[in-house]
Amino acid sequence: MPDLPGLPVPELLALDRRHVWHPYGPMPGRVDPLVVESASGVRLRTSSGDLVDGMSSWWSAIHGYNHPVLNEAAREQLGRMSHVMFGGLTHEPAVRLAKLLVDMSPKGLEHVFLADSGSVSVEVAVKMCLQYWRSLGRGGKQRLLTWRGGYHGDTWQPMSVCDPEGGMHELWSGVLPRQVFVDAPPAGYEEAYAEQLRAAIERHADELAAVIVEPVVQGAGGMRFHSPAYLRVLREACDAHDVLLVFDEIATGFGRTGALFAAEHAAVTPDVMCVGKALTGGYLTMAATLCTPRVAEGISRGEVPVLAHGPTFMGNPLAASVACASIGLLLGQDWLAEVKRIEAGLREGLAPARELPGVQDVRVLGAIGVVQLDHEVDMRAATQAAVREGVWLRPFRDLVYTMPPYVTGDEDVARIARAVCAAAKEG
Repeated sequence: MPDLPGLPVPELLALDRRHVWHPYGPMPGRVDPLVVESASGVRLRTSSGDLVDGMSSWWSAIHGYNHPVLNEAAREQLGRMSHVMFGGLTHEPAVRLAKLLVDMSPKGLEHVFLADSGSVSVEVAVKMCLQYWRSLGRGGKQRLLTWRGGYHGDTWQPMSVCDPEGGMHELWSGVLPRQVFVDAPPAGYEEAYAEQLRAAIERHADELAAVIVEPVVQGAGGMRFHSPAYLRVLREACDAHDVLLVFDEIATGFGRTGALFAAEHAAVTPDVMCVGKALTGGYLTMAATLCTPRVAEGISRGEVPVLAHGPTFMGNPLAASVACASIGLLLGQDWLAEVKRIEAGLREGLAPARELPGVQDVRVLGAIGVVQLDHEVDMRAATQAAVREGVWLRPFRDLVYTMPPYVTGDEDVARIARAVCAAAKEG
């Protein structure tokens, strides 16, 4: 058996092309990925040299890489146990994590189901809502309402509430459950759009189990921002027409938008909330679905009084320990000041992109910076332009964007902004 970590880069890439199927890519791959040898702070050591990570590894590594506090949490837990089944057993890391999540989340979310990925947490949220109404004898409430431009994951129910036109899951139209879609939310508050939301919920109330949206920021569906006031409209309409409200905070949670959870921008508590990505600081896969006592008690009164879902690695103690340490790091510092500092740096650094040909919009919120083009980005050219600036970015569709780790210094924020502008110019 070859010593794979010591393989020369060309041989490693040849094996990668032959055997490894990368996300959102063909098999075999047509473009060689960069080989990452190690990571520390905000830098990735790659086969093309050191790169500042402008993506937080798909928005998860908010504390950067190789952090001593998170490393120690993992080491200490490894000395105790790396995993134990969660059926019939419990352990301190999971209990502590659940308490931390309840304490920091919008008031009223008191129960925590630990999942092993963001998509699974959305599956669990949908199952909670469907089973809630079935338990109450209203099994006809089976559909979900959402707005266009959303993205909720790549498994079955999450795909059904992603944008069905032009999104990644258009292929599955006609096979997925048929949900109710309204127009994508405008950036600013418009009463006419608010009325569209109210009318759609009222019209479909008898068949709706829940409304599910990404609050304030739509992530991989288009990196759009919208007024928090729409969340209040949804809360009021759902309450008026007996529909549950689900917020997918997988991308927005843990400070990314300038609030611990985007729901706080509207002072709204959903019935169910999904979190993931930054939960473990990018160390291990873990997510969670939180719900109110109303939802949990409703399910518990049903003919089947249990939530029939149990991932093998649910509540994994290693992931839970690191998640507790990551949350401790976040709350133990002035995280809001760091996010606002990055926001200011991105606003200044991305401003020149407004003058570039082919740029349709430039927008910044919290530690999120987006340059939207008026055409499909040339991903290879844009990525190469960013790498020449010493930065790792991952453009998609018509977007060049960044979500840097919160520990990114001012000089590196400026470097990331220059890379985004360069990628937008070349792409």
